[in-house]
Amino acid sequence: MEKEILEQYNKVKDILSEEEFLNEIEQIRPNFEDLPFMDEVDIAKEVVKNHIGAADISKSEDSIDDADSSFEKVVMTNELLEKYNQIKDYMSEDEFLDEMNKLKKENSDVSFMNEETFADQIVGRYVESENEILTEREEYSSDNIGLLEDGDKDKSFTGVVKTISNPRSFKTRKGNSGKVCNVDVEDKTGKIRVVLWTENIKHLKNISEGDIVHVGGVDIKDGYSGLEASMRPRSVFEKAVDADPSDYPTYTEEITPIKDVQANTTVNVIARITRIPPVRTYNKNGKDGKVASLELQDASGTISYTLWNNNVDLIQSLELNDGDTVKILQAQVRERNDEKSLSHWDGRIIKGDFDVPEFEHEVSKIGDLDDGDSDISIIGVVTKLQDIRKFIRKSDKSEGQLRNFNITDDTGSIRVTLWGESADIEIKKGDIVKLIGGTVVYDEYTEEGHSINTNFSTQISVNPKNLSEDDELIFNNIKEKLQPMQIEQVVLGDEENIDVDVMGRIMSVGDIRTFERPSDGSQGKVRSASFSDGTEVIQLSLWDDKTNVDLDVGNAYLLENARVRFSMDSISLNIGSSSRVISLSEDQAKFLPSFETLEKMIYEYREISDLDEYDENIYVVGRIFEVFDVRELERDDGSKYLLRNIEIADNSQAIRVSLWGENAKREFDEGEAIKIQNPRIDLYNDQLTLNIAESTAIVKPSDEELMNLPSFDELKEAIYVPKEIEAIEDNDVNVRVTGTLQDIVSERLLLRKCPHCSNTIGDVELDGETMCDFCGETFDEPRTTLMIPTTLVDDTGDIGVTFFDNLVEDLLEMPREEIINIVTDDPGALDGRIEDLEGLTVEIIANVSYDEYNEVRKLNPRKILQKYY
Repeated sequence: MEKEILEQYNKVKDILSEEEFLNEIEQIRPNFEDLPFMDEVDIAKEVVKNHIGAADISKSEDSIDDADSSFEKVVMTNELLEKYNQIKDYMSEDEFLDEMNKLKKENSDVSFMNEETFADQIVGRYVESENEILTEREEYSSDNIGLLEDGDKDKSFTGVVKTISNPRSFKTRKGNSGKVCNVDVEDKTGKIRVVLWTENIKHLKNISEGDIVHVGGVDIKDGYSGLEASMRPRSVFEKAVDADPSDYPTYTEEITPIKDVQANTTVNVIARITRIPPVRTYNKNGKDGKVASLELQDASGTISYTLWNNNVDLIQSLELNDGDTVKILQAQVRERNDEKSLSHWDGRIIKGDFDVPEFEHEVSKIGDLDDGDSDISIIGVVTKLQDIRKFIRKSDKSEGQLRNFNITDDTGSIRVTLWGESADIEIKKGDIVKLIGGTVVYDEYTEEGHSINTNFSTQISVNPKNLSEDDELIFNNIKEKLQPMQIEQVVLGDEENIDVDVMGRIMSVGDIRTFERPSDGSQGKVRSASFSDGTEVIQLSLWDDKTNVDLDVGNAYLLENARVRFSMDSISLNIGSSSRVISLSEDQAKFLPSFETLEKMIYEYREISDLDEYDENIYVVGRIFEVFDVRELERDDGSKYLLRNIEIADNSQAIRVSLWGENAKREFDEGEAIKIQNPRIDLYNDQLTLNIAESTAIVKPSDEELMNLPSFDELKEAIYVPKEIEAIEDNDVNVRVTGTLQDIVSERLLLRKCPHCSNTIGDVELDGETMCDFCGETFDEPRTTLMIPTTLVDDTGDIGVTFFDNLVEDLLEMPREEIINIVTDDPGALDGRIEDLEGLTVEIIANVSYDEYNEVRKLNPRKILQKYY
């Protein structure tokens, strides 16, 4: 075990044996294969961290017991002072040391960088001077490459450049970005790889294979392919202009025709790129990777050229496109199933203007395509685009994905299907797409009767360059027709079942409803919304997966591929699987009226006191002064639904608001101000009620509307009007009445009803399943209501009042279930407790109703404010 690795092992020797320690190094080494600067000592440190943690490491190194304090700050040495003096006119010593510490922290995991390296970087920002030719120093006298050994420091040598790799990007464990490039240099005694990092790559600007170069100020260490010379920021890498070529090996660059490449060799080729399929990902041994296989062609033949992992990024960094000519150096030839291919490893791709026969894919007109056409190429404008759809494969239950879009040229349109990772290619409506390598298949679900299927080798180029003037003119004409329609145009149109694009704001959103399809019995979902752009309002029906799209009232959206639907008296838009709902920023929606403007264009403001049962397209603004609990109710068919009532008021009056389904789950606070747009107004028990329907929206009032709304305390005083009993009038609401309870009826504490028809079932004994005498339906448990009928008396008169459910619980100071259980077991058990309420004074809030049969007024209490004897 080397000395530096042994030092790391000593930190965990009480936890691991030497064998275990070395085994763990081997286990985690593959995790750092893509980080060439990680040496054996760095990997050993990672093992130590896995067992004792960063904080404990700092303890073992006699640092302060704090993760941050384990960092050792830079101290000004004579060497550093000499470097600082070069830039002392630009910064103070403290500022210099601060910059040093910052660089030291950022690069703490980069083993080849030290304090002098950081100082050189800072000096380099302010002083532009030619690098000193280190090879002229005595300590940098040129060495023979064959004599260099692992561990040598500050070495220099001269040799001929044999290979240059394309620079590759990487990220450190701390997320810092960098670049690395490998250059193989050879003299007559040996060969070595020079590793150039971000700061050094600029030296390669005028360097090519075959040049003789001086390399100075480098450290030597063992790498993955032999000895490596790792450069520092101030290391030298430059042409040796005075070198005698006869003293160095000869560099030859033999170009091999594609038809002559041999398996298991390394070759140089010059070819034209004929196809660049999408990048694919893979997972091997738990590690993710990516791969792309380009198709090349020269005068002798064709071959695929595969890039792996980080090298895939060369397609983008070198701006490679089909039709480009390239020189590829040091490509590795592989053979599989008698088919040869090229792979890129440490070689180099040079894009240029090389002498290769022209090649151009024959681009078909979409209108000329027929079923069965294969390996076709087309180019056109994306005129319809669907969202990515996920699916489960039947064969292995794995998840797959696809995306459909339509391409249009001047002869027609056709649907294209992308599969797998190709579906992730960023495409927008209006983009020009060039497709190379598709197959035309019969498709009964398209208007054209066929579509294009793609595979892993299909090339999709978005907005390709160098279009002909004729193509640009054709495509621009197609794009001009892709602008969204005004909603008014849709409403006034006479074409049904066409797809349109519209832009607008959501004015209201309904609940998601489920239904059963009569065709196959499957469950579906639908959700309604209203949508406006200021020219007209239109109803939306969102189906199945589209019901889960987040729609916020007032926000702007672009709807693509919305299907126009005619009904008896209106036109609506269906938003289905092929439609797209695209959220827009306010900058993108700047041509739309604001939500407030749309609201005033569509709805008419009404005070609550001015509401009428048949009002439509109105909105009210009020403040919540009472919130009731959510109740679960049952329909005639046995299905359940939720209901929550709230009460709001404005300057003029109060009114009840009923929220159903998902809206019932919304949380409201007493005193909260709300605006209700387009409610349905119903008359119930001689009182108007606002029902939150599918086309209703509850939103926050504007600042101006809030200013005109009374405060919560002001509303309570105005709404809860105190009255003596003799002053009570028919249909009074929210009157505050104080009186004493008399003539309490205890025998009717439990009112039991049939859950199907709500008919009273009386005091019959229930034992298991019971049949209702009125409707004939059977049930296991009745619907039970708590009630205490009594009379309220004050100095001016008396009036009947009946307390129900939660108010009964309040009076008896017992929970509902306990009351029901006790009375069910012993009907008279609570008679005494009820009779004790005689003479109790209560202050209540109640509405007034008129009993026409008995020709008397009655109080319907809503809440008990206080009670006392």
